[in-house]
Amino acid sequence: MKLMTKQIENAARNQYHMGSDLNQNVVAKFFDPCGSWSWFVMNQAPDDPDYLWGIVKGFEVEQGSFSLSELQKYRGRFGLGIERDISFRPQPAREILHMLIEGKHV
Repeated sequence: MKLMTKQIENAARNQYHMGSDLNQNVVAKFFDPCGSWSWFVMNQAPDDPDYLWGIVKGFEVEQGSFSLSELQKYRGRFGLGIERDISFRPQPAREILHMLIEGKHV
């Protein structure tokens, strides 16, 4: 599955100037279908499409940068890669962060 569509890429790049500001939207959700990790994309560097910024739910919930190419190359159990949640719709980052911290499913 293609992780980044043109629509997601445009939305993420348009928010790049906002940095880590939680007053922007999460524009995409990626997840490990065989694990518990999820990546919520807030923005993408226009001059470096590999650089994504967002919220990561792994061992902890935190904001940070992550690499698109690493997510695309990853193969976990059964050889499955990272997937994009095709039913995810953009949502305010602040709301997503609070839900994850409270242990709610997003």
